[in-house]
Amino acid sequence: MPDPFSLPDDDRPALLAEGRPGDNAAPMSVGELSGRLKRMVEGEFGHVRLRGEISGYKRAASGHAYLCLKDEAAVIDGVMWRGAAGSLAFSPADGIEVVATGKLTTYPGRSKYQIVIERMELAGEGALMALLERNKARFEAEGLFAKSKARAPLPFMPRVIGVVTSPTGAVIRDILHRLEERCPSHVLVWPVKVQGDGSANEVAAAVRGFDAIQPGGPVPRPDLVIVARGGGSIEDLWAFNEEAVVRAVAGCSIPIISAVGHETDTTLCDFAADLRAPTPTAAAEIAVPVRADLAEQVTMLGLRTDRCVRRYHERGAERLAALARVMPKRDALLGPQRQRADEAGARLVRGLERRLTVARGQLDRAGAVLRPALLDRRLERAGAALASAGRALVANDPARPLERGYAYVEGRVSGRVVADTGAARAAGALRLHFKDGTVDARVERSGGRAYTGDTPEQPALL
Repeated sequence: MPDPFSLPDDDRPALLAEGRPGDNAAPMSVGELSGRLKRMVEGEFGHVRLRGEISGYKRAASGHAYLCLKDEAAVIDGVMWRGAAGSLAFSPADGIEVVATGKLTTYPGRSKYQIVIERMELAGEGALMALLERNKARFEAEGLFAKSKARAPLPFMPRVIGVVTSPTGAVIRDILHRLEERCPSHVLVWPVKVQGDGSANEVAAAVRGFDAIQPGGPVPRPDLVIVARGGGSIEDLWAFNEEAVVRAVAGCSIPIISAVGHETDTTLCDFAADLRAPTPTAAAEIAVPVRADLAEQVTMLGLRTDRCVRRYHERGAERLAALARVMPKRDALLGPQRQRADEAGARLVRGLERRLTVARGQLDRAGAVLRPALLDRRLERAGAALASAGRALVANDPARPLERGYAYVEGRVSGRVVADTGAARAAGALRLHFKDGTVDARVERSGGRAYTGDTPEQPALL
């Protein structure tokens, strides 16, 4: 049947009339008509590739994405199932121009045709740059780039360096080789995908993972982190422009060097990091100093220190010599003291000589007095006097009369000698001492005579 819209105007009504169903034709249900339209659209168009601007983008809780593609002339609905939406290399947003590839179909529930998008990419570098500038302005307004503007100093010699990059390829080898050449360091590599589906989330998770390491744990906490990737197109580097990566880098408390792409490549990760390196190799050079240069610097500082010490000693010696020249001589300082010491010594000698002369005279006089003859006569007189005293002592010995029959009386209580009768009566109890012992007696007043208490016939000697 010919297309009625391609015929002349005069023939079109007749042909339409021929295809019009009669009044007796069986009616179709709405579902049947929707099904026929669905099959017709899918059979006629199949897969299509559309270019347009995203409008009304939203992501459902199920993971499916719904949007519209529009240009200046028309709008078409689009849907992306969860698998296709999760594999996008960028974050869709309203106003982004894209090229969508998918299957044209209808949605019977709304009697609308739509495209089921299987793949979607940004429409050319111009669209990517426009999106990049738009995101850059948004992130900068939020203050995510304030960290790089502050430019906190990187650690001079980090003990542990964390590297976020692909575990394969030239980037990690270049970084490790450059660090080994300059200053061998402890390197922790967090392997990630740097391009394609899920790469942005892996890079962001790696940065947050390094930041979450606690000091003193089994895994050492990095002092510096390098986020690195080799060069490529803007599409290849787009993961480092994603919001997840920018926020993770901006919020990391560990200093970060961004080394994504070559020198002419720029990503939003560069603005969020503490420092941007033109290449991954340059990031390794920035991260650590050259150990040989440090050793040479230490050697030069040691030589300078030695020179300063020698110069200090030389100047000190010069100042000491100058002071010695202006100081008075030793003899001039000690001359008066030496003279006074000599005078004091002379006086001492004279005084000692006088004392010795006086002592010799006294000794001579004492020697004259102590002649042996005089000592002999004095000894004879002393011996005679001693003999006389001995005889007197013997004669006055109270025990001598006891040998001749005498006795002496003591008070029994007081122990004192009783010399008369009055003392005897006062003592009462007596003790009589004879040459061969003692006898106790008691005084009785009877006719003026005293008797012992034992036998009155024996008189007591009073």
